[in-house]
Amino acid sequence: MSSPAPLSTGPHDQAGPPRLTTPDGVESTGLRARIRRRPLTWFFVMAYVLSWAAWTPYVLSENGLGILPFGFPALLGTTQLLGVLPGAYLGPIFSAFVVTAMAQGRPGLRAWAGRLAKWRVSWRWYVAIIVGVPAVLTVALTTLGGTIPAVPSVAMLAAFLPGLILQMVTTGIAEEPGWRDFAMPLVQRRYGPLLGTLIVGPLWGAWHLPLFLTEWGGPHLTWEQPVEFIITAIAFSFVMTWVFNRTGESLPLAMLLHTGVNNFFSLAAAEMFPRLTQQDTTQAFLFASIAVALVVLIATRGRLGYRPAHSVDGALPEATD
Repeated sequence: MSSPAPLSTGPHDQAGPPRLTTPDGVESTGLRARIRRRPLTWFFVMAYVLSWAAWTPYVLSENGLGILPFGFPALLGTTQLLGVLPGAYLGPIFSAFVVTAMAQGRPGLRAWAGRLAKWRVSWRWYVAIIVGVPAVLTVALTTLGGTIPAVPSVAMLAAFLPGLILQMVTTGIAEEPGWRDFAMPLVQRRYGPLLGTLIVGPLWGAWHLPLFLTEWGGPHLTWEQPVEFIITAIAFSFVMTWVFNRTGESLPLAMLLHTGVNNFFSLAAAEMFPRLTQQDTTQAFLFASIAVALVVLIATRGRLGYRPAHSVDGALPEATD
């Protein structure tokens, strides 16, 4: 596919510098021009500010630090749907939409949404992720715990697919249109897939930090937990980048990989490993992420499936980010 039209300059004015114009020739000034020059910076800052601001009541509530005298009601057995999800939706996906709309208008939004709607990928990828994620995590938990997993019940198996769908429309939709759909095409074009992943990975992980002060982070927080989480996010991001690139930038497959991990730990892990602790879960995910990331990095020689000549049309042009 062809690359997007480059950032062009308008007629030179003898009294000043060239004027920025959008690909359709409309002069870009003020806020629009600033966003267009630094789309990544604007995206990351907006994602953090909007999410962290929206999460502040949850962090300060009785579900967090207990400073404010109220708690969030549970929905489907958890307070996270009302305490965490609004901030997640307000951060990555909304920021990506605003920056794309401001910087490139409808052509950019069509390309951004096109990756989100790219479901037509070989069925082998769906099978590999749906089966492979539980398999790898089961092996990791078995190896670290030294115990044989219990056979999952019929009820758990029946709930697994609905749980995965719920994760896709909550966590998947809230996060991945920002981190993978918006950020990765930009950072890969400028820095390559290896360095690009090392940029997005820690920023993705650190975005979650305020949630460690709430029920999301567990009842017994230690300083090691956020550190392990960010390291896991970096390692897992290499796997995410590889899947995203190898599937032709299919966001649904990247979302499925991300939410497959969440779904396994939410539904299956505790039943298959009754003596499972939160530390076991954290270390198993860390162990599995590093192991698979190393395999992918070695097998692809650090390319992570990236093919610049086949990058998706409509990505935002970079300037100074």
